Amino acid sequence: MVTIAADHLAVTLGGRRVVEDVSVHLAPRQLVGILGPNGAGKSTFVRALLGLIRHGGTVTIDGERPDRATIARQIAYLPQGQTLHWPLSVERLVALGRLPHLTPWSRLSARDHEAITRAMARTDVTMLADRIATELSGGERARVLLARALAVEASALVADEPLASLDPAHQIEGMELLRAEADAGGLVIAVLHDLTLAARFCDRLLVFAQGRLVADGAPATVLTPELLASVYGITALRADGLIVPFDRLR
Repeated sequence: MVTIAADHLAVTLGGRRVVEDVSVHLAPRQLVGILGPNGAGKSTFVRALLGLIRHGGTVTIDGERPDRATIARQIAYLPQGQTLHWPLSVERLVALGRLPHLTPWSRLSARDHEAITRAMARTDVTMLADRIATELSGGERARVLLARALAVEASALVADEPLASLDPAHQIEGMELLRAEADAGGLVIAVLHDLTLAARFCDRLLVFAQGRLVADGAPATVLTPELLASVYGITALRADGLIVPFDRLR
């Protein structure tokens, strides 16, 4: 289990401040949803947490400033919109998730193979093991890439739009997987656009607007009519704790 903290995190890209002065403390056993309209700074924020881009402020894991190798072993990352360039089999692609645990020229161990098998079973892609990953549908590819992230078996998982290209049944299944990771003791951070699924499955929501963190808390306290109007410009229907976007504000 790990704890990730950002202190006055800020990111400037192309001379423009994309993330502005964000401080958060993210603890284990939580599914944290990151919400906000397009261009709000969500993906930039998670990439800064992972040390993938330069930033101001500090990011710590368990109170320490980590190196790249530590981040790779402790935090699995599922980026958005990945393009597959090499005609690898699905099983070999998922096996790439074990790279942070390997030394140069080492072979996969029995433990590695067990992790790969578990990840493929959990994402319902075992039957695709021998298929070429570049020939998969968008939904199949999304599930395989999630399997690769789960194969790391890290203490934390960061998933950037993990539901993209998935049909409704697999969207729910995907959220159930993320929920199970958090319930098992992990820290799960997911960039999401579906307010209904975020409200249903997440413990905590961070809402971004124009690079700033404008709300942080439980879904019931964060997704207010006022916030939906100011951040998204919408109204929503509410029933049994769920949020269903209904209309644009004109």
